[in-house]
Amino acid sequence: MRVVIPGGTGQVGAVLDRALTAAGHEVVILTRRPVREREVYWDGESTGPWTQEIDGSDVVINLAGRSVSCRYTPANLRAMMDSRVRSTRAVGRAIEDAARPPRLWLQMSTATIYAHRYDAAHDEATGVIGGAEPGVPGYWGYSVEIAKAWERAQRQADTPHTRKVALRSAMVMSPDRGGVFDVMSWMVRLGLGGPVAGGAQYVSWIHEYDFVRAVQFLVDRDDISGPVNLAAPAPLPHRAFMRALRAAWRVPVGLPATKGMAELGAFALRSDTELLLKSRRVVPGRLLDAGFTFDHGEWPDAARELAGRRRQSPAVDADSRPARSSVR
Repeated sequence: MRVVIPGGTGQVGAVLDRALTAAGHEVVILTRRPVREREVYWDGESTGPWTQEIDGSDVVINLAGRSVSCRYTPANLRAMMDSRVRSTRAVGRAIEDAARPPRLWLQMSTATIYAHRYDAAHDEATGVIGGAEPGVPGYWGYSVEIAKAWERAQRQADTPHTRKVALRSAMVMSPDRGGVFDVMSWMVRLGLGGPVAGGAQYVSWIHEYDFVRAVQFLVDRDDISGPVNLAAPAPLPHRAFMRALRAAWRVPVGLPATKGMAELGAFALRSDTELLLKSRRVVPGRLLDAGFTFDHGEWPDAARELAGRRRQSPAVDADSRPARSSVR
């Protein structure tokens, strides 16, 4: 296949790039700062010469959008919204104008679109879209609005010859430096890997190999379109999640943190507590119904595998290209 990945220079893009490339596919990355072969300039907003990469491709996987690893100030939230919506509209225009449009457009979305809840899991059919939950910070609702606008921009694109799937992805866990697993592991090894604010909030996640396999599954299954949850089938409370991560790193204890302590830590790391405190209990209903099976469906097993690979290759980073691939 010829695969084009707008915004593919981050952690998730690196996961897909190395797996697809190792499997023999041709991968082109669209980025504002091209530095390597197979990287092509785009500004994430307007059409230009980069659209030639879309025309004649087989699959487009749009990952573009400002990182959520920042303080959720009004300016940063607006930048998250604008970067996601504008880049999605640009991809849509390129597909609309293509003489040979791709057969599939996979659009990154987020499991954050669902409501903060503890009592039941969200699948695509019965899940509750967030934004109106009582007792949570008001700006959490804006995160949901970002996700909704992101998906709406894809739906509104006039691409009758291209199947469209919105990837409501949970956190993708890989051993790459700078990724969420790396940051959490760093905290665990410092002795800070205890529950936050009691640890009852649910954590949804997906192992990088299952993420790539799910993408390949969606490429192969031409009968699936619309929103698809990309999350392991066993989300778990934060306290259990961190306990398993400590066990994977053989760290016996972790200092718990109150909500106030989490706020201070997030401020120091220039991040936001929504990433820690929102209960994301998301399950992959459509994938399971379609027959997809997870190789790493339980977090303790996944954490051990990831920690083991990180120990063997401590220099892994998002620019490396390991030969191992889970794409066939």
